[in-house]
Amino acid sequence: MNSSSGTPTPPLVAGVDTHTDTHALAILTAQGGVVFTGVFPADERGYAKLIKRINNAGNVGTVGVEGTNSYGAGLTRALTAAGYEVREVLRPTRQIRRLHGKSDGIDAVEAARTVLSNHGISIAKDSRTPAESLRCLLVARNQLITHSTALGNSITSLLITAPEDVRSKYRRLSSLVLAQRLAVSRPNGELDSPATAITHALKQLAKARLDLKHRADELECQLRDILIRHYPQMLNIYGAGTIVAAQLVVTAGGNPQRIRNEAAFASLCGVAPIPASSGRTNRHRLNRGGDRRGNSALHRIAFVRLQRDERTKAYAERRMKEGKSRRDIMRCLKRAIAREAFRALTGKQTPDDQHKKLKALRKAKHLTQRQVADALGTHSSRISEIERQSRPLPELPRRYQEWLKTA
Repeated sequence: MNSSSGTPTPPLVAGVDTHTDTHALAILTAQGGVVFTGVFPADERGYAKLIKRINNAGNVGTVGVEGTNSYGAGLTRALTAAGYEVREVLRPTRQIRRLHGKSDGIDAVEAARTVLSNHGISIAKDSRTPAESLRCLLVARNQLITHSTALGNSITSLLITAPEDVRSKYRRLSSLVLAQRLAVSRPNGELDSPATAITHALKQLAKARLDLKHRADELECQLRDILIRHYPQMLNIYGAGTIVAAQLVVTAGGNPQRIRNEAAFASLCGVAPIPASSGRTNRHRLNRGGDRRGNSALHRIAFVRLQRDERTKAYAERRMKEGKSRRDIMRCLKRAIAREAFRALTGKQTPDDQHKKLKALRKAKHLTQRQVADALGTHSSRISEIERQSRPLPELPRRYQEWLKTA
């Protein structure tokens, strides 16, 4: 309290510029005056010293941190555990750097001033939840898939230049079958023979590719297990498989309530149109920003619905008659899907046990999976996947449920 006037002292604000080895701290008054600047090691002891310095400064209300999901992730967790309100701040613009120069201390001061302006800041993601686990597993799987694809391209490239007897043996095979055949092949002859060398090289590439695919499939199963336990509503979105649902959870973060409404989530995913009006011109333009991975996830859901969902097909046909292009229709769908995804993310995550009920009802009627599959015109493995929730099949579970009621 201010002793002369009896009014509360305005809280201080802090800003942190984060790096690999050090973090620069700046503490400012509510009027923007610099109280303290300093550099601390980017480790556990450094975090403790930085937090102690903030405590000693007095009434610090908010801490702005650059890179809360990169170099500042550890510090963000430490500050949150210490009870501080952490905000993600953007790095200083080029204009500010031209005016004031560039140093860690200057950047920390600008981070604190960004908090004071309340412009360009957001609540930091909570990296202590299952959403962070999904992010780590998803990053690993994406890398495995990327390298697996590169190996597949190398196999195709080598086969193009291979001798005809080698090419003819593996022509017109699908990518997976080709890798399986090559992995069990037995090259004969000396390696100084081009035909033998290329067969040997193809075998090694194929074995590596199959190994990467196996590891990626294991990670996908682990991702699905986490989604079933913690985010079952995301898997109920029509067209959202394991990878797409996991990506939307990662985009929102472990505390999706930090996103104020579904319009803000749409903007985060880059599917909310941006006003581009001036004078007598009143228009909107496409948002090229946002989380592009989240945007891609919404795009994949829209694509699946356009291919399989009758309601979406009817909507697309109606909008095309109104003069909309396919791109415009896709953008409208992605905006609507963002609304649905936000409700699933922020709603109550109740476990979906529909698959267990289907299995129990099938057994109560003494039916085998093959009998059900024959009646629905599909393969028995699809019925098994429905009952185990191991694969997203939007339409088949509904048909399965309706058929069981009359069987």
